[in-house]
Amino acid sequence: MQDQPVISVQDVGMTYRSRDGLENQVLQGCNFDVASGEFVSIVGQSGSGKTTLLKIISGLVKNTAGEVQVRGRDVNEALHDIAMVFQSPVLLPWRNNLDNVMLPMEFRKRATRQSREYGLELLDLVGLGDKAKKYSYELSGGMQQRVAICRALVSHPEILLMDEPFGALDAMTRDSMNIELQRIWQETKRSVLFVTHSIPEAVWLGDRVVVVGDRPGRIIADIKVDLPRLRTKEHRYSDDFARYVAQVESLIGVSGAIS
Repeated sequence: MQDQPVISVQDVGMTYRSRDGLENQVLQGCNFDVASGEFVSIVGQSGSGKTTLLKIISGLVKNTAGEVQVRGRDVNEALHDIAMVFQSPVLLPWRNNLDNVMLPMEFRKRATRQSREYGLELLDLVGLGDKAKKYSYELSGGMQQRVAICRALVSHPEILLMDEPFGALDAMTRDSMNIELQRIWQETKRSVLFVTHSIPEAVWLGDRVVVVGDRPGRIIADIKVDLPRLRTKEHRYSDDFARYVAQVESLIGVSGAIS
């Protein structure tokens, strides 16, 4: 029997209503699952509802149609076993990097010596162990985003939701962060849902690429990416990689962004 999916999205829709009673339908009839330990990329044009979908899965926003389940439980409120990473690291400049990593544990009143040691282990994992006592303004943009990823992982979340986490980085830093994220994911075994506008990035990182059509956002394709793990930069120049990118581009109807 197939294992129960970690995330199950069934016929999910989202309609916002303005104060004057007008309706704005953002999502319609979205269906897909995420398996344990799976890395799923989500791509689509701006305004197609990708970020709204992540917020619904996390419990930050309540869908107006359909059902979302995490480990078989209905999502009715913000969940503790889900963490989010946003496009901006949002680090507090008056706290050092380790203290920024520890924020979720402090909010949950679980900032023990053991959890602090784990925070240091995570910083070591991303190559920033020697920067634990430094401050965010002393780090590059890529380093700041690594701290944000550590902050998301410190509470041992089962699921990592990532909303354009590398969108503000330059191309070279973004490439290195793709490699870093792949390594972190394979070492931590988390289930990852990764939103991006970059089609090459989505293909290179994902076990699958879920394609969201124009508003109201709906799932128009769910493509399994059969490329080796670990993936290297060389895989981006392979014929198989180019075919996947072209397939997604043809579905969205635009040229893929360069990552």
